Amino acid sequence: MPKAIQLYLHVHQPWRVRHYSAFDTGADHNYWHEINHHSGANNARILRKVAEKSYFPTNAVLLEMLQKHPEFKLSLSITGTFIEQCEQYLPELLESFRALVRTGRVEIVGETYYHSLAFFYNRNEFNRQVDMHARKIFEVFGVRPMSFRNTELAYNNDLGHWADSHGYKAVLAEGWDKVLGWRSPNFVYQPFGAHKTKLLLKNYKLSDDMAFRFSNRGWSEWPLTMEKYASWLDADDAPLVNLFMDYETFGEHQWADTGIFDFLKQLPHEWLKRPEHTFMTVSEAADAFDAHDQIDVPHTTTWADTERDLSAWLGNRMQQESQHYIYSLEPAIMATRDINLIGDWRRLTTSDHPYYMSTKYWNDGDVHAYFSPYSSPYDAFLYYMNALRDVRHRLDEIQKKQ
Repeated sequence: MPKAIQLYLHVHQPWRVRHYSAFDTGADHNYWHEINHHSGANNARILRKVAEKSYFPTNAVLLEMLQKHPEFKLSLSITGTFIEQCEQYLPELLESFRALVRTGRVEIVGETYYHSLAFFYNRNEFNRQVDMHARKIFEVFGVRPMSFRNTELAYNNDLGHWADSHGYKAVLAEGWDKVLGWRSPNFVYQPFGAHKTKLLLKNYKLSDDMAFRFSNRGWSEWPLTMEKYASWLDADDAPLVNLFMDYETFGEHQWADTGIFDFLKQLPHEWLKRPEHTFMTVSEAADAFDAHDQIDVPHTTTWADTERDLSAWLGNRMQQESQHYIYSLEPAIMATRDINLIGDWRRLTTSDHPYYMSTKYWNDGDVHAYFSPYSSPYDAFLYYMNALRDVRHRLDEIQKKQ
């Protein structure tokens, strides 16, 4: 029986709201582009910085691995907002992703175009964004997603049922202990009540060894060698190890001088030393293995923070009220059929916006602060709500003319 690594990487950049003041509301409909990048988030500048540190070198390493090891495969998801920014600012970056997909051994997993929380607020908009994403992936890469991941691996029984009813081979979720109990994430499962769709669960311990602990000199296992890591991957008789992580793990979260690129490059060489070892994409794993059991997930799990729930995005009143308000506008926004207004509204549904408003660990300078382009969660809320007020103003102006 083969034992496979299923390596899945997620690629995303949001359209960050600039420092959009109350004086801009009703006068300036540009929420995204800074004239002076020192005054706030500049999306082009951030994309180029992360591309130089992470995306370009990671794609080069992955292409080399694909060319050198015919058995090596991986899966990735890539948001519509990331593709838009590449098309506008760095088309050569998008081409480097195309080169990976052209090998025929890189699967693109479906998701919401705008990396939104629409599943929990508006199923019609959720379905539209999933369809938009699938069309964009086919337009850019010539492939159609066969498996699905919701934003931030947000998953519950309802999403499993949705994926099953929409014909996806597999859906991804966090292999959280409170859900699995005594069971291992290293098997293929089935969503509760599903008939055909499989459920692939992240092995968060082994994923986080690479994504978070790799450069931690205080970690008892530092330095992590590939020989040691491969022995952990092969420590049980289960058929599958799901390694899920952000693309930015390589070069951005773990800098090049930590040795992370060399570590990644060694993965297929070390793993394939045993003849029963292989790599699979998400859909291949779903096809290859029978479901070991059904997994009941009545409450939403995600891959974020220690709680593994939605509190990183919806844990305080600012986050809750901003998301309630934006989705309350959906019927009127859609009714306008104004492409520009709908596009701006959808960019504002991206989950990064409420994430920047999180106050969970801000004073400790944790990961929320690291990712935020704002001075505080309150600034993030202020600029976001100013932009939404302008969206409301534009909506009122259109409705007056109709």
